[in-house]
Amino acid sequence: MIAGVTGNALLLFGLAFLGIALGRTLRLEMTLACLLTGLAAGQLLAPLGLDTGVRAHNIEDLVFFILLPPLLFQAAWHIRLTELRQWLLPIITLSTVGVALSALATALLTYFVIDHPGFPWLAAMLAGAILAAIDPVAVVTRLKDERAAEDVTTLIEGESLLNDATAAILFGLVLACALDADGTLNVVSTGALVLRNLLIAPLVGATLGLLLHFLIRYLSSATTTHGLLVFAAFSSFFIAESLLHVSGIISVVATGMCMRWLFSQHDAVPAADLDVTWNWLGGTWIAFTYMLMGLVIVPSMFLDQWLAALLAVPVALVSRGIAVYGSTWPATVLGAKQAVPNAWRPLLIWGGLRGAIAIALVLSLPTELPYWYTVQAMVFSVVLFSSLIQGTTTGWLIRRLGLAGQPATPRRERS
Repeated sequence: MIAGVTGNALLLFGLAFLGIALGRTLRLEMTLACLLTGLAAGQLLAPLGLDTGVRAHNIEDLVFFILLPPLLFQAAWHIRLTELRQWLLPIITLSTVGVALSALATALLTYFVIDHPGFPWLAAMLAGAILAAIDPVAVVTRLKDERAAEDVTTLIEGESLLNDATAAILFGLVLACALDADGTLNVVSTGALVLRNLLIAPLVGATLGLLLHFLIRYLSSATTTHGLLVFAAFSSFFIAESLLHVSGIISVVATGMCMRWLFSQHDAVPAADLDVTWNWLGGTWIAFTYMLMGLVIVPSMFLDQWLAALLAVPVALVSRGIAVYGSTWPATVLGAKQAVPNAWRPLLIWGGLRGAIAIALVLSLPTELPYWYTVQAMVFSVVLFSSLIQGTTTGWLIRRLGLAGQPATPRRERS
């Protein structure tokens, strides 16, 4: 059994690294290359007599306990509010109010348009929470290539860091409600469940982060520090989910933020050295996630769920527009110093790509939920559109909006 699992793991990671090599050779975005590699492998491996061992019923645990923890910890680890101070207000509103608006708008639109008993309100909310998670890595790369003003890059990159954590927490809470009583919870029990997760899960994560930080300072070993950080990501998630039955998502985000803050106060190991760990681990896990998405995609998914798949793309764009304007417009009207210029908003909307976090979240949906396949088709449809269309046209949009080659912040306009 161990030999079989090891072989499957090596095959899967080999495909991910093949995707990275393909991207470099063909000059494609790494994520797109890994996605295409997964798609090709899904069609070619079976005829060659090879089996990855990935199945609908076992991929949930693989993603939930192996892929999600380091991706979420990495997002939390890179949150440095002091460095984002100049655009802190819009970053926070976009990643909190914006996430809530995006999730709610997506849920309302999909629920009433699909209007099917097999797609309940909690299914719509799960789709909304997942699609609220943005990953504009390609956009940030294009902004740097086009030498855009540093301010707009800081805003987009800063929002994505906080956005990932907020959307993942919202997903964890909605999923807990969906699993608790198959979508039939009453208001009181739902409130109690949400409150339990909001109180206990962050306490578990922060406590573990504090204890491991003390251990790191006591050991004073750079090598051990890197290992304990990786251990923190996986153990925080596992303890919360499997032992205490609260949200592992909230717990691991709390652990990451707690340890990041503690390291900023007490430098046991230089932060730059620690970033190396999360750069290689995060990059590898992102490549693996996109490859895995390509591997599990089958044409019948979009044929069977054609309405949901077609609806998802315009709904995601409209919801993102509502999120951007709804969370930034009040500051502009009030004339706040950190008001987002009008010229930036189209880029914030079009550049709100869905990526690794959205893929990992939807792949972690339990197959016991009768609507998991529909939600997966919706998210995959949006991710494909993001990778193939949005990600490849952002350079043109940056130039069209006059943001390329700007040495300073553009003049702020009023709505």
